[in-house]
Amino acid sequence: MDSGSIAFIMICSALVMLMSFGLAFFYGGLGRRKNVINTMMMAVIPLGMTSLFWVLAGYSLAFGGKGSLIGNFSHLFLSGVSESHSSRGLAVPDMLFAAFQMMFPAVTAAILTGAVAGRMRFKALLLFLVAWMFLVYYPFAHMVWDDGLLAKWGTIDFAGGDVVHITSGVSGLVLAIVVGKRRDFKQMDYRPHNIPFVLLGAGLLWFGWFGFNAGSALTANALAVHALVTTHVSAAAGLISWISLDYYFAGKPSLVGASTGLVAGLVAITPGAGFVPVWSALLIGLLVSPVCYLAISIIKHKFEYDDALDAFGCHGIGGIFGGLATGLFTQPSLALDGHHFGLVYGSPSLFLVTLAAILVTVLWSALVSYLLIRVIAHFMPIRVQERAEVIGLDDSEHEETAYPTFMGLDG
Repeated sequence: MDSGSIAFIMICSALVMLMSFGLAFFYGGLGRRKNVINTMMMAVIPLGMTSLFWVLAGYSLAFGGKGSLIGNFSHLFLSGVSESHSSRGLAVPDMLFAAFQMMFPAVTAAILTGAVAGRMRFKALLLFLVAWMFLVYYPFAHMVWDDGLLAKWGTIDFAGGDVVHITSGVSGLVLAIVVGKRRDFKQMDYRPHNIPFVLLGAGLLWFGWFGFNAGSALTANALAVHALVTTHVSAAAGLISWISLDYYFAGKPSLVGASTGLVAGLVAITPGAGFVPVWSALLIGLLVSPVCYLAISIIKHKFEYDDALDAFGCHGIGGIFGGLATGLFTQPSLALDGHHFGLVYGSPSLFLVTLAAILVTVLWSALVSYLLIRVIAHFMPIRVQERAEVIGLDDSEHEETAYPTFMGLDG
């Protein structure tokens, strides 16, 4: 065991945990003021919920056993997980590895909640998230990161482009379609109610993402340094690229656009942070913003799905783009083996495997999410009543008010 790596991964675990609160401010600021408590609650509650289920069985199902699709029950309640030794050949003990990985499903679940902000019942969402963890997140964490089916194919995902962003983005889209549009969708222009919250959330996400990506090296070494640099460069490029789009299409830069652009850059670099060269991280950040901008400003409106806070437009689309970019730009010297490296370096195998893995992720996430929400809808209403939506979910779902002088008439 390496004491420096132990300290590093402990700090990274705390940074990833902080991302849940960063996302709460980011989503809360983007939403409407009569729903801000509900929106932030939906982003924070997964941290408590998924942590308990991770200890109960999540870690065991994600990182136990050698199954192709999912693990086993050998580590229920973290039994047999050493606090002083690694069974995975790491520089940190198994318990710290489990603690670091415990923070990831919380952020993943929080991301998808943004798609249904402002109209989904809190209880129905909680039931969905619990089942979703067992049927989507744990299987993909196992298949990609624990020598499961997709890893055996040769796919790579450094910190969660596939496991975190594509699963949550696609599931959020399905959830938004099934739950239905907000009552005044396309009848009025939705505006973020607190743009400083958006910037605060984006800043916390950028800060926490260093732990998310650099920590995925699982030791304090050159690979962690490389991941930290590519992460920052892609975020910075995404920010500048989105501002450029604002100038071109609207004539003025926006703080919301800058915040969204940096998050898109972070999303896109996540699957390849430790595999692609720095120059490509710059290119990835510059290109992902136009892709996500197109998805949010044109495709969403053309197909008229109400992805309220653009969970799919930013995380789903950004994650898919980042995965494909990883298949293009993975450097041979950084690749996990000598056969799977980027298409621009002359090998098509990684790109093709990555494309296949993305298709599996999209189809699995979409189908399971659709079936789950339909089953839940059979037993309880999944959407709040119209009056509750008009008044706001802060009052109807939580009986709390973020701004006491506000009377509930949100334009």
